[in-house]
Amino acid sequence: MAKPTPVEQRSHGEPARRSVSLRRPRKRMLASLGVLALGGVVAVAFQATAATSDMTTTRAPSDDSVDNAAKVLVRQGRSTFRFDTFGDEKFWGDTLHLNQAIAGAGNGGVGPGVSPKTALAVGLKVDVAALPSSIRDALAKGQVNLDDPAVTLALLKLNSVVGVKGFFASDGSLRSVGIECALCHSTVDDSFAPGIGKRLDGWANRDLNVGAIVSLAPNLQPVANLLHTDVATVKAVLAAWGPGKFDAELFLDGKAFRPDGKTAATLIPPAFGLLGVNQHTSTGWGSVTYWNAFVANLEMHGQGTFYDPRLDDAEQFPIAAENRFGHTKAPVDLISPKLPALEAYQLALAAPRAPKGSFDAASAKRGKNLFMGQATCSTCHVAPTFSEPGFNMHSGDEIGIDNFQADRSPTHMYRTSPLRGLWSHQKGGFYHDGRFPDLDAVVKHYNTTFDLGLTAAQQRDLVEYLKSL
Repeated sequence: MAKPTPVEQRSHGEPARRSVSLRRPRKRMLASLGVLALGGVVAVAFQATAATSDMTTTRAPSDDSVDNAAKVLVRQGRSTFRFDTFGDEKFWGDTLHLNQAIAGAGNGGVGPGVSPKTALAVGLKVDVAALPSSIRDALAKGQVNLDDPAVTLALLKLNSVVGVKGFFASDGSLRSVGIECALCHSTVDDSFAPGIGKRLDGWANRDLNVGAIVSLAPNLQPVANLLHTDVATVKAVLAAWGPGKFDAELFLDGKAFRPDGKTAATLIPPAFGLLGVNQHTSTGWGSVTYWNAFVANLEMHGQGTFYDPRLDDAEQFPIAAENRFGHTKAPVDLISPKLPALEAYQLALAAPRAPKGSFDAASAKRGKNLFMGQATCSTCHVAPTFSEPGFNMHSGDEIGIDNFQADRSPTHMYRTSPLRGLWSHQKGGFYHDGRFPDLDAVVKHYNTTFDLGLTAAQQRDLVEYLKSL
């Protein structure tokens, strides 16, 4: 929150020239010229073949080396996604002092502290793979005090809290704290206990109450100053977000609420299934790399470089323009060098397949025919990405909704969302702001908006197909 801080050079030899007598018969002269031209072509072709052969044997990487390089890149990206704060602890810890609220007065901080029970209640997750067997055994036997903030500190020292990194002083106290990409875009499978399990990277954490967590920070005055308001108002805005929502544009335009009075925050989206999909976000701000740079610099408040002159529009983005957020440049860039690998990892995250038994297969088969036919869904949601190849943006009028959130982006439009893995992020509703509580409501909306004439049974079939994707 707060200060969301933009050849080989190749020579072509000419055929050797030789004198040609003008008295030579015309046919013979043309034949000679033809032979010369053919010889030149052959010579050039031979040179090109030799160059290609040379490149193939000495310059072109082998299939194995390409594969290995890709694997290394993905591994690097995974590490960045899971464990890199980009230096944002300078903001969350050093400025907002969130570390003090986590530790509590009993551990060198302030207030009651954040116990594991509280952390799990606000949607934080624990990576069971990072826990030693002794701690897993103790947890299973109920021998760990989940009401003790000191246990939270111990979990942070183990680097087991998904998306949160603690920085500890030599005396063991929590000196600072930072956040990672995985905070919002990972969850766990609850295989050990609710909120504790194996990581599910790319999944939207719809349990995460970002507003409640940020509100714990002892020093929210920098946020209030940025928004030209007071701390009490900041806390009221944060409280309105609720689980699974975050307002990435608040610190650009200052619009905390929609015209209908509801929060302007939007649902945390999944980060999987984006390979081949144009535009990364629901309102099409840019590519995967664009949004990673945007978030790492302006939302996570890491130390890097970000350029986007669109944010200089003082009418649309008054806060961003005032603070020159579109021209961010830290003394040391901890973000830009990591963007290629981070993108590679995110694009490698395939959407999870729907579990067996989670949908009616016969109904889904009928729904697929409707999807491709009468319901016209496939006009925009083109397989296999289930978004449009190319320009996949639409105005609110085209899809039967208001343009409020679209107008908060430079595109003033909505992206055609990819549909793979819908079953995994039903909590919180659908569309960018969760306005449709379930898939039934989504199908009914389109049935009415486009006058599709689907019967109730057909709508149910279509829902089952969507759940199967």
